[in-house]
Amino acid sequence: MNADVRPIRTAAETGLIEAFEAVRAALPGGERGAQLRDDAFATIASRGLPNRRVEEWKYTDLRALMREARPLAGPVTPAELAAAEALLPMADVEALRIVFVNGRLAPSLSQLAGAPSGVAISPLSDALEGDAPHALVLEGAPADNALVALNTAFVADGLMIAVDEGVAASRAIHVANVQTGAAHSSYGRLLVSVGKGASVTLIESHSGDAAGHQTNTLVGLDLADDAKANLVKLQDEGLGTLHLATLAVRLGRKAELNSLALSAGSLAARQQIFLAFKGDKATANVSGAGFAGARRHLDTTLVIDHEGQGCVSRELFKTALDGQARSVFQGKIVVRPGAQKTDGKMMAKALLLSEGAEADAKPELEIFADDVVCGHGATVGAIDDELLFYLKSRGLPQVEAEALLVQAFVGEVIEMIEDEPLRDALTARAERWLRERD
Repeated sequence: MNADVRPIRTAAETGLIEAFEAVRAALPGGERGAQLRDDAFATIASRGLPNRRVEEWKYTDLRALMREARPLAGPVTPAELAAAEALLPMADVEALRIVFVNGRLAPSLSQLAGAPSGVAISPLSDALEGDAPHALVLEGAPADNALVALNTAFVADGLMIAVDEGVAASRAIHVANVQTGAAHSSYGRLLVSVGKGASVTLIESHSGDAAGHQTNTLVGLDLADDAKANLVKLQDEGLGTLHLATLAVRLGRKAELNSLALSAGSLAARQQIFLAFKGDKATANVSGAGFAGARRHLDTTLVIDHEGQGCVSRELFKTALDGQARSVFQGKIVVRPGAQKTDGKMMAKALLLSEGAEADAKPELEIFADDVVCGHGATVGAIDDELLFYLKSRGLPQVEAEALLVQAFVGEVIEMIEDEPLRDALTARAERWLRERD
């Protein structure tokens, strides 16, 4: 006798299934798009949300974190547009700004007509209507990954950016995502292709009010041979938000990526990165800084996949934790057979500012080639008592002395940004967290 085993679904899983059934027919993409969405959502319907028994989710139990599925965001109201405008970050940074409010393009707040010469910018909704496979299939990110599958199933709006071959974009492009109004869920997708020998600077920001939103964003970046991209992300969503994000990057021959993410918001956040070296002699510098207090949870999970020869990867992540906050770092460098002359180094550091804070780190190496230089490391510790005593002996109060030491700790990451106004904007956000220390 074979028993019919049916998984017990949580309220969130049931809500997701009901939401998908309700909107499936109205989502753009035609017949082919509907099939891709169905295939993606089947992952969630059959397996449910990932939990701590799934190795890559061991430290971030999404099934427990997502207790209910927020309703999908509706049409943006004038009041929400006005509120979103007030929440836009980095106003002093010179960039072409394109704004999404609650996952929907906001033309009145965006500069859609100001794209630099040789750069094409178009709404993702156009591609979903005309070329669904291109917009819904993402090379480099596992299709059965829960966050990717949810994004594929529900995404209806986003942006596509194409930089022509040999073009150095004259202005940075800032894609601002703002969440406001009643608690909701939203899905966005940004697809960027950088032609051979071209270069671009992208700024991705996430901000919002204190309502309990749920956001799921996906960024796909394709760098052709000799292309270069600078990518800066600010995650500063409201402290009730669950922020789920995926970055998938493909590097061609001699391509270069410089990526930095600063996380200072949301109740719980997971940033997963899939970086694939497809061409020889490519370079990637991936770094991040995080701040968390109270009972907040920050997770960075990345896979660096070396397939080309002579490629260089550097990863540096630093987190400062207060209260009962928890950080998670899971990093894996994979060197495939034939990927000789690979040079990969990964480091994660956490600074604990309270006895209740916790940091988990799991760096890994999988090497299948013999002529490589790879290493990883992780450190977790408190503020140096001697340095703290020295600053206090010079008349600084305890809080100010700690703030200076934390600034110095994360400053190594933020200082990697060459653009001074952008660097100053991120520094100012870090300083605000140090003053408020939630």
